[in-house]
Amino acid sequence: MYRLRGQRFTGVSLGPNTDSVQIDVYGSSGDYLASGIDGMTLTVHGNAQDQVAQILKRGKIVIPWRCRADVYVRRQGRRGLRAGHAAGRPLINAVGRPRVVINGTCLDFLAESFMAGDPLAGGGFVILNGVEFDARGRLVEQASPYPGSNLFSLASGGAIYLRDPHRKLVEGQLNGGVFLDLTDKDWRLIQPYLAENERLFGIRIQDLLTVGTEVRPPPRCIARCPPSSSRSWAACRRKNMTATTSSINPLTAAGIPAAVLQALAAAA
Repeated sequence: MYRLRGQRFTGVSLGPNTDSVQIDVYGSSGDYLASGIDGMTLTVHGNAQDQVAQILKRGKIVIPWRCRADVYVRRQGRRGLRAGHAAGRPLINAVGRPRVVINGTCLDFLAESFMAGDPLAGGGFVILNGVEFDARGRLVEQASPYPGSNLFSLASGGAIYLRDPHRKLVEGQLNGGVFLDLTDKDWRLIQPYLAENERLFGIRIQDLLTVGTEVRPPPRCIARCPPSSSRSWAACRRKNMTATTSSINPLTAAGIPAAVLQALAAAA
């Protein structure tokens, strides 16, 4: 579809099971784009407006640039949105199993009242990378991964995975969430979505894990933010903290071979 000038409801009312349908939108799309779709893929070659994917059942929406506001109101489907930047209140009241990658950032109220279950048990989540391209086309970090003060506000399910290698985000920006370390299970969950994001936009996973000239392990770049009311997350946190303090040998971590350590122990 070419030369759109604010027309609303693009992709709406095409019926169920539209997995074979792919729509590319050029120009200035209007409100309610992809609302209620069931399986199709819709790519926006430009900016999106309010009410993107409202009451979406199933499908995939790709938005390379900017989304103005109110993304994924009552999102129920299984696939996700890839966006440059989102404005206020994206993913408000999201339910079901949304899987969303935002490469840029959001002004505020990201995933407000998120109700998407446990991401490690099939629930939904958001990945916020906090990066952008500069005038020379180089991938650079934004001044802050998230500039707002209401991150994951009043959420009861799901999680946000935040690229924040410099730990700029603080507890004061939360309203019902908590910052935790990334686990191996978390990384295995989000890695396929970052791989698809790399395929779509050329933002390499290696670049997201690079800070300066150092390629860091995922837990040193990405934090997870679940609801603080979730008992399963709290239990997982305690378990991981115990494992970290009891199972890591600092000499092994420093690169001394295990055979050398065993010989030293035998000699002692």
